[in-house]
Amino acid sequence: MKNNNNVEIIRLVNVEENEILTKTYTFPNSEMETYRKKLEYINQLNDLRWRSKREEILKRDNYKCRNCGATENLQVHHRQYHYSSKQKKFNKIWDYNNRYLITLCAKCHQLGHKYYKVPVFIY
Repeated sequence: MKNNNNVEIIRLVNVEENEILTKTYTFPNSEMETYRKKLEYINQLNDLRWRSKREEILKRDNYKCRNCGATENLQVHHRQYHYSSKQKKFNKIWDYNNRYLITLCAKCHQLGHKYYKVPVFIY
């Protein structure tokens, strides 16, 4: 919901506790789209389909960072992103072929994003 003063009212759902929270945030319009994308991504990270896919990739990679071999603070990294020009949106994070996903520790993941840009393929 939006009102005239750059205030966005957002309903957040806490899936685990089955509660709906309504919060009001004030953002300039330019920041609102960035916030909305981050919120959508966080919601995808909490989705059972991503949790299942993530576990599948961690298991495939023997619960080790494929870069340094670390076994703690593991994350699953997308090696590329896919954008549908027809639907005007990115694929859901669980809709990627396993070959585009890799297990990295938090440090290697952060460094990778610092030094390399993840390619986006538009179809």
